[in-house]
Amino acid sequence: MSAASPLAFFDDPHMLAPRRVVREDLEGGEFILRSPERLQPYERCVGEWLEHWARETPTALAVAEPAAGGGWTEMTWKALRQRAGAVAQGLLSLKLPAEDPVVVLSDNSLDHLVLLLAGMHVGRPVCTVSSGYCRLAGGDYARIHGILNALRPSLIYAHDAATYGPAVKSSGLKAVVVFTHGADTFKGARTFESLATTQETPAVMEAFAQVTPDTHAKYLLTSGSTGHPKVVINTHRMLCANQQMIAQTLRFLSLEKPILLDWLPWSHTFGGNHNVNIVLKHGGTLYIDDGRPLPGAIDKTIAHLKEVQPTVYFNVPKGYDMMLPALEKDAKFAKRFFEKLRMVFYAGAGMPQTTWKRLEAVAAPVRKEPVWFTTSWGSTETSPGITFAHWRLEGPGVIGLPMPGAELKFTPNAGKLEMRVRGPHVFPGYRDNEQATNDAFDDEGFYCIGDAGYLLDLQDPACGVVFNGRVAEDFKLTTGTWVSVGTLRLKVVAALAPWVQDAVITGHDQSHIGALLFLTEAGRAQPLQAMKAHLVKGLQALRAEGGGSSQTPVRALVLADGPSMAAGEITDKGYINQRLVLQRRAEDVKALYAGPDADGRVVWL
Repeated sequence: MSAASPLAFFDDPHMLAPRRVVREDLEGGEFILRSPERLQPYERCVGEWLEHWARETPTALAVAEPAAGGGWTEMTWKALRQRAGAVAQGLLSLKLPAEDPVVVLSDNSLDHLVLLLAGMHVGRPVCTVSSGYCRLAGGDYARIHGILNALRPSLIYAHDAATYGPAVKSSGLKAVVVFTHGADTFKGARTFESLATTQETPAVMEAFAQVTPDTHAKYLLTSGSTGHPKVVINTHRMLCANQQMIAQTLRFLSLEKPILLDWLPWSHTFGGNHNVNIVLKHGGTLYIDDGRPLPGAIDKTIAHLKEVQPTVYFNVPKGYDMMLPALEKDAKFAKRFFEKLRMVFYAGAGMPQTTWKRLEAVAAPVRKEPVWFTTSWGSTETSPGITFAHWRLEGPGVIGLPMPGAELKFTPNAGKLEMRVRGPHVFPGYRDNEQATNDAFDDEGFYCIGDAGYLLDLQDPACGVVFNGRVAEDFKLTTGTWVSVGTLRLKVVAALAPWVQDAVITGHDQSHIGALLFLTEAGRAQPLQAMKAHLVKGLQALRAEGGGSSQTPVRALVLADGPSMAAGEITDKGYINQRLVLQRRAEDVKALYAGPDADGRVVWL
């Protein structure tokens, strides 16, 4: 990883695309940003990546997962293609209804990946559903039953019958059921191995030849707060076009095969499309991380990182927060983690400035080149990448510039600039929901993503776009002042670090802003009075920065527990669902704005 100078990587056009953008001004204050670089041809379907690397690098390691007795269970590109082909034949032999998807209910694994690839290889759409819906305490399966009935699966796969069987059995569906473990305990279920040992016939490649760019590859569920998520169609065109956009932006991926250690769930587009497909597109290696940014589970991630050295690393800000104590305490671990990294990437939520600075501080002594911390912006409906910050950033906030092939339109809306997107990576619509599909696009065919942004430098658009929260989350105080929720949330978390993990901004129909505060593990261990003194000091410092009533919470309520992933308050990617938290914790919001503080959890300025 040698270079002529510490910054040579950033200046090399063979490694990163030059920072360029074209601005087109429209009427009414609208404008469009696009890359001047044309999008180059891309593959017909996802399966072409698998076929290519199985042929070109058959013995190279493609994917590995933690083995039960320690070490890794590994699979080469040739073995991955052979197993995916066998499972694809098994799916064809079952003669499943063509219009009904294969649904996966469990976490990331080798069998899970093989099934995803097998389905897409023969034109069967696959949908991975968050495993948390099947693990709810008390057996409340209403939400997973609603999802399954909306999807109408032809086949349901899960890792083990003991964990997932009750939710499947009580659904009443007639789908074929497949388990890796425990199939003999579930009446009528098949083993995954029975699919994986099917003899592949020419029918697989015949079906593969019929897959077109517009064939449905995957269905992904939006993480909406209504309890009835929309089903997002992901076509092969979307997925392949988006990876070509990334390849033309992060040019080093074509020169240095990426090595990933990744936990991000395949039920979401960040892990399942962005990260997995980077490996598939470039013939890299994926190590499946069975850790999580949760107490206890983070230890697995740290242990894996002491064995595997990724070249690119993806996580959510909370994940980096939970890794930092180990990195700061163990210089040997920090050196091993940062040694081979080209890129440290965060998404899913904004990175607090304090986390960014701590990561820079721990990386500086253990490597010669500066660590490249960066991010991009996108959504489930855009497969996912729209922008990428493909240059060295001074801190968090900038989400980059449009990648080749993407058009980004800015439209004035409620005092902000709403961002809308158009390109071959944008979805064709929501499955079985014509009204939602029509509502998702404007008259020019731009997808209305609902996020806001602005140019960091009005005179130089190439300096990048700054994320400015979601238009729908923002609200007005009774004074008529708009509150930018996304921007303020980051400022509050930074001001109250290191004892506050996240914040939910309150104040709709009120005259002043408040905040519900989720504490870190260290924060929950503090005496309440010490915590309140820390919070008052942080909020006073925030008020001293200025900005008026729309930028300063004047009261906060300390929540006794963390956000509930099972209830949807925090998604699998690790970010807060602002609207759902406010709905579920309406009594806490009342307490925040009520009179006497009954249990001492409210902080006033």
